[in-house]
Amino acid sequence: MAIQWFPGHMHKARKEIAEVMPQVDLVIEVLDARIPYSSENPMVTSLRGDRPCIKLLNKSDLADPEVTQRWIEYLEQEQGVKAMAITTLQAAQVRKVPELCRKLVPARDKIEKDIRTMIMGIPNVGKSTIINTLAGRVIAKTGNEPAVTKTQQRINLKNGIVLSDTPGILWPKVDNEASGYRLAVTGAIKDTAMEYEDVAMFAAEYFLKAYPDAMLERYKLKELPNDDIGLLEAIGRKRGALRPGGRIDLHKASELLLHEFRSGKIGQLSLETPEMAAAEKAEVARILAEKETEKQAKIEAERLKRSGVRHND
Repeated sequence: MAIQWFPGHMHKARKEIAEVMPQVDLVIEVLDARIPYSSENPMVTSLRGDRPCIKLLNKSDLADPEVTQRWIEYLEQEQGVKAMAITTLQAAQVRKVPELCRKLVPARDKIEKDIRTMIMGIPNVGKSTIINTLAGRVIAKTGNEPAVTKTQQRINLKNGIVLSDTPGILWPKVDNEASGYRLAVTGAIKDTAMEYEDVAMFAAEYFLKAYPDAMLERYKLKELPNDDIGLLEAIGRKRGALRPGGRIDLHKASELLLHEFRSGKIGQLSLETPEMAAAEKAEVARILAEKETEKQAKIEAERLKRSGVRHND
């Protein structure tokens, strides 16, 4: 799935974040609880170095609670990382973040110096709402469309913590194709940059395997369809998504499935598990290693070719 999602301001954002990072004590990364692996920006790990990190699994009210708990345990295996499931619908959960910051950076707290934090996350993950809740006032612009925040800003929370907000940065290329689809399913990518039917078929295939009962219940189906197209057609029939002649409007059915997933109307569903992530990471590493081997072989072949030309001369 080809998605164009790395506008110029994101290139600038990465450079600015790298410049500011030496003055940061702690990084807060906001993840989508439904896709913690796919919404985890690999640039964050490289940019933050050995600084402690709080990973906030936002939208946990939309995710499978049992899977979310497994994700918390999985993420906290990484040195210096604390994970926490939250939903911006419950402000009390969000307001626990400063206390966790103080626990992770006790040295700054003891000398009564502000803890300098940086909050990062992909677009449309709820970062701006979290900032407004922590600040107790509207500071960051919010919206359902991705990429609302365009520039950095520093916010003094007046509780011993200074927060640097950053634009929601996506990376230029997702090596794992499944992650690209999951980002599209959750709405992290603007709908204009994707094919609804393509993305909905990916979602439908996964839901049939992982949450068959939720599909049967939500769409009042007597039996489970055999495949992704079958599920979308069944949804179209049930919801009257028809074209002239009684043909199923697959685009409309796709919109219904994706919108109802995003809003939580289907239920609390997660799109990936730690086990899936571990397997996909290994596969991506294998593919990248093969590509690098091929690249080096081509470079060596070109070098030998040039060397032979010079020798013949």
